[in-house]
Parts: sequence; C-alpha cells; structure tokens
Amino acid sequence: MAERMETESRKLLRRLRDTMASDVAGQARLDQITHLIADSMGTEVCSVYLFRDEETLELCATEGLKPEAVHQTRMRLGEGLVGRVARTGQLVNTPDAPAAKGFRYMPETGEERYSSFLGVPIQRLGEKLGVLVVQSRDAREFSEDEQYALEVVAMVLAEMTELGAFIGEGAALSARHQQAVLLRGTTGQEGAAEGHVWLHEPRVVVANPISDDPQTELVRLTEAVEQLRVGVDRMLEMSLTGDKDQLQVLEAYRMFANSKGWMRRMEEDISRGLSAEAAVEKEQSQARARMQQVQDAYLRDRLSDLDDLSNRLLRILTGQGSETGAEMPPDPILIARNIGPGELLDYGRKLRGIVLEEGSVGSHAAIVARALAIPLVVHASRITTEALNGDHIMVDGDQGVVHLRPDDTVVSAFRDKIAMLAQAQERFSSIRDKPAETRCGRIIGMHMNAGLMADLPSLENSGAEGVGLFRTELQFLVRNQMPKRSELSALYARVLDSAKGKRVVFRTLDIGSDKVLPYMKPNDEPNPALGWRAIRVGLDKPGVMRMQLQALIRAAAGRPLTLMFPFIAQFEEYTAARAELDKTIAREERLGHVLPESIEIGAMLETPSLAFAPKKFFDEVGFLSIGGNDLKQFFFAADRENERVRRRYDTLNVSFLSLIDKVVQRCRESNTPLSFCGEDAGRPIEAVCLAAIGVETLSMRPASIGPVKSLLRRVNLDEAREIIWDARERGEQSVRPAIVEWLRSQNGN
Repeated sequence: MAERMETESRKLLRRLRDTMASDVAGQARLDQITHLIADSMGTEVCSVYLFRDEETLELCATEGLKPEAVHQTRMRLGEGLVGRVARTGQLVNTPDAPAAKGFRYMPETGEERYSSFLGVPIQRLGEKLGVLVVQSRDAREFSEDEQYALEVVAMVLAEMTELGAFIGEGAALSARHQQAVLLRGTTGQEGAAEGHVWLHEPRVVVANPISDDPQTELVRLTEAVEQLRVGVDRMLEMSLTGDKDQLQVLEAYRMFANSKGWMRRMEEDISRGLSAEAAVEKEQSQARARMQQVQDAYLRDRLSDLDDLSNRLLRILTGQGSETGAEMPPDPILIARNIGPGELLDYGRKLRGIVLEEGSVGSHAAIVARALAIPLVVHASRITTEALNGDHIMVDGDQGVVHLRPDDTVVSAFRDKIAMLAQAQERFSSIRDKPAETRCGRIIGMHMNAGLMADLPSLENSGAEGVGLFRTELQFLVRNQMPKRSELSALYARVLDSAKGKRVVFRTLDIGSDKVLPYMKPNDEPNPALGWRAIRVGLDKPGVMRMQLQALIRAAAGRPLTLMFPFIAQFEEYTAARAELDKTIAREERLGHVLPESIEIGAMLETPSLAFAPKKFFDEVGFLSIGGNDLKQFFFAADRENERVRRRYDTLNVSFLSLIDKVVQRCRESNTPLSFCGEDAGRPIEAVCLAAIGVETLSMRPASIGPVKSLLRRVNLDEAREIIWDARERGEQSVRPAIVEWLRSQNGN
C-alpha cells in the first residue's frame, strides 16, 4: 500500500508541476489543480480555501461543490471544520463531518451530501495561507498515506502561492508580494524614512518543490547535510575556548545536524516526490508549527535551533542568501526578525530605517538605532515574510507604522510629511546658536543624548550645550568579550576631545533588564526590569565598576569629569557607589596618574522611591537626572514594552507631574541641579510642561533640540505653570487638553 501511495504521490506531484508549467494562470490554474487532486485521490470533492485577510477564509476553487459558491462562501477563522484547520494549523480527518464538533452547514455549497472530510493547512514556515480539503460520500477515515499525500500537495500549493502561480487573468489570489501592506508595530526610534527593503537574512524561495529523480535529490541532500555538519564542527572547534553556554548551544546544533530521525524524515519526503529543498522546508514548517504549540522555553529554543539549521541547509542547497552578493540598494531599509547591536553597527549610517519583527523598545538594537538617529519600528508582525529585497517601503517611526509597497496616495502623503519635517529642521537651524530663553526670561539648558563616537558631530550641528547622557554600555554590548580598560579610556578620551570643552555626563554601566552582555551569563528572572540591573550589577561586581571608573579618570587626564550612577533606588546605593569611586581615585593617585581637574558626581532618579530619599541624599549628590522612561513605567506599573498598557498613561498625567514637582522642590531646597532625560524631554509639549514645573535642563536626541527650543522660545512658563496647576485643581486627569488649548491661543500657534 505504501509503495502504491508513494507512486501515486509522485504522479500527483508531477501533474501539479505540469500545471505550474502550463500557460494557464489564475483561476483556471487553481480549478485544474482541484480537479486533478480529486481525480488522483478518488474523492468527489477537492476545495481550496485561501485567506483574504488575517481573519477570513474564502472558497477560491472547488471540484464537486457548487461552482457558484466560489468566491461567495466565506468563513471566519475557527468557524466550521475548515476554520478549525486554519486556526490550529492541524489537519482534521473525520468519517462523519456533519456530526463532527464545529461543523458548519453551508447550503450554498451543497456539501451536506459528503460525509468524510480531510482538511490540511496550506502554510509555509508557519505563515498560514489557507486550507486544502477533500471530501467523499463514503463514510470513511482517510489513511495515513492519504493524509501524507494531501499534506505534501498543500505544501507545494504554498510554494506555488509564494511563486505567484495563481496570478493572472481571473486570479483566485492577489499577487503575493505585490500587494500594498500596512503593518503596525511599536516605535523604537522616532523619525520617518523612505527607501527599499534590504533583508538581513533573505528568505529562501524553493523554486523546484517537485522532483522526478529521487536518487539525485537524495545525493544532493546527503552532500548538503555533510557540508552543514562540517560547518557546525568547525564552529565548535573555534569556540572550544569560549564560555560553557555557547558550547552547549553549538553541541545542540551538532546533535540536530547529526540527527538520524531528521535525516530519515527528509529522505522519506524525497522518496514521495519532493525535491531536497522542499523536503527540508517541509520538516522546517512542522518544527515551526510545533514551536508555536510548545510552552516550555527550553524546548522552544531547541526547535529554534532546528529552524536555524534548516535555514542553513536550505541556503547550501539553493545557493541563496547574503553570500550570493546581492547588491544593497542606495536607500536601504533593513528588515530582520531581530538583530544584534554589533551586526547593526556593521551597517552603520548607510541605513535609512530599520523594521524588526521582534525586538523591543529597550533592546540593544533600539539603543544603537537611537545613537545613529535611524527610525526604528519593532514588533512589526509578518514583516520578514511579507517583504522581499528591493520592495518600496516607508517607515513612520513616530507612529510605529510601516507602509510596504505603498500605493500612490500613501506615497504622496508620506513624502509631504518628510518634506514638512525637513522644512521644520531648516527653520530650526536659524536658532541653533541661540539659547532656549522663554518669554518670561528663563533659560532652559538643552543637552543631547549620545552613546557612540558617531554621535559627537551632532553636538555642534544640533546646537546642544553639552551631552546630558553618554551611555557607556554600548561599548560592552557590541563585543563578545569584556573590553579592556585601555580601550575604554581611549574611547572616553576621544569623546571628551570631540566635545571641545562642553560638559559630557558619562553614565556608568547600565546593563541588565533587556541589556544583557553576550559574555555574561544571563539570569532567568521573572521580571528583569525590576531585577538585577544597572547599579545593582555594579555594586555586586565591583571589579567591573572599578575598571570603568579607572578608565574614566584616566580619560579625563586633568580635565573636568562628570559621571552619574544609574538606577539608584535608595541613598545607601549612592553612598556605596561613591565609596567605590573614592577608593578608585585614591588608588589612581597612588599610582601617579593625573587626576581630573574636578569631578562632578550625580545619580539617575528612575524609581519613585528616590524622590522620598532622606534630605542628606539631596544635600550630598552633585546633581540629579530624572530618567523619564523608567520612572514613568515604575510610577504607573506599566511595562513600556507592553503595547496594551504603555500608551494608556500620559506623561502629562497630573499625578506624574506632581511627582516631578516634588523632586523639583526637594532639589531646590538642597540647591541640587536637576535635569530630565528621556523621550519626553524631546517632545515639545511635554518639554514645556517639565520646564514650567521647574526642570532646569532637558537632555534628548539631537534631532529634537530644534523643535523643543523653538516652542520654548515662544512661551511664558509662568503662564504654563498656572495652566497646569489650574487643571490639577479642577481634578483633571491630564493637563494635556488644557496646555494644548493654551498653546493654540499663543500667537495663533
């Protein structure tokens, strides 16, 4: 029986291939396919249902059901047996469909006459495209061989969809990768960019899913797997001196690469008529389907290893991938599932924008994107499967929206937005060297955030008075091993040289949470944002902190030095960090190194607890910088990585502004300089409110300095403060409506 089905399977696949090669296109091609499947499998009915959108399936072709039902019958995801297959990604095989759980009666199709039902998902690497169904009058359960044959055909249909085989006159399916697509994600870095897609890891397209010569395909597979195994062994040999965790990952790689079960399943797929590439991809699709069902993190990681090995094997077989020498477009928008900071820095400023399917607003990639001032959207679901190299794409980092292959209307509106932003920057250039002096005579300090040497030219170009935050963790994150003290010292010295005497505030190492060093063993914490991070790591690993402090002192080489400790939650953490600095200074003096002319020592206020620290803390600390991003998420108990809650709470909420006001008052009592650092400092309306409450200095990305300064120079902060507290007295939740209305009344703005 198995041998007969293998022959039938190969025969059916050959007929499918002939259909693909024919001149018939669109609906006619799909009609031919349903006819030949029903004929080959001896069933009265074969139907193809395809997704019209994420929630809706449509009957696109049928043999045996009423022809007039085609393109008229639709169902929601999960509705009926077809919807169940689509939702779960699992086949349904029943001898009595009308009695099966979830059966939906559709009188327009005439399907009530058919008893047995076999439905399999049409999907490619986890991307659901539709459902393939066969039905017959006889009440029978389809055999395992018949199930296998239909699954293989469904996979080939997925490939045909990918290759545009159903495109043409009377097409049953719109052209894959030719439709305009709108994708919504999360803002990782603000800004707007237009360009063409550059895939970090181009997806492999299997152009020849069917083969007539199993023996040749088996040889190709065997040779490719051997090449894969050699490559994995080579990686393992090169990492023998590496850390234990990395070795365990590579050992798992080798285990899968040498898996006899994996190889046996692919060989069986080839014997049934698939090419070597299609066999690999079939197993990869099943691994991805299992990955979506598994809850255990360890098993998911192992299935992810198998997925990655399959990609490597496909690239060996097809010769596709980055190593083929495809030319990057002159205006590249980088598309990736995720990307490390080192890989992103390799691209550098060549990129116009970045779109990630995964990632987070606080990830390494986001930090680098902000440092490079490149618009970034994260959590853009399906972007790696929707986009192809060279596709026209527009990225709106402000709204977290991506327009892939946009139509003319979207292109026109988007280009208008980019032009308006460029015109605004031109207007701001005229006030670049002027102070942010308000109408009431207050001058607000305007500083910029930085983290790379590449940021420093913006210090002069943006009109920033100094660097309010220099993130020192980037130099640790982009390496595979701890940087040397001499390397850090040389870098910090170059930063100070480039600043040309302007103040640079170095924040000591802020790692943990979502910033995990590749060479430091990660801790499995249930909530890393509230876990072992920033100053907590520094105090627990004083050797690392001491090394960085030594590098900063030596970089200053007799010049003034300003540094601050991150994530201080209580006074004792500041005093402990300060003690480490004092010991380091004493040691450097004993060694005969030149000490800084002066050392200004501050702390970042990122937890509400520090606002209530003893007065002695405010008296002793050299300055305070409010880390707005973290303070806001802890104040509202709203994870800034969680789209469901992060936009729910407004920075101009009266309660939050009252906390900022309390910090302002405490700093005034102790004569402690105060700044605000974070995304909100770079938003003009928020900046006006912060300044009105009494924040003296704002630190933001360089591109935000112009618009913030422009608005500050046009307002009276005394009036703004009155508007804010009047709204509070009225019991309003947010002062935003009142402030926006007031701003509109100012000189017609």
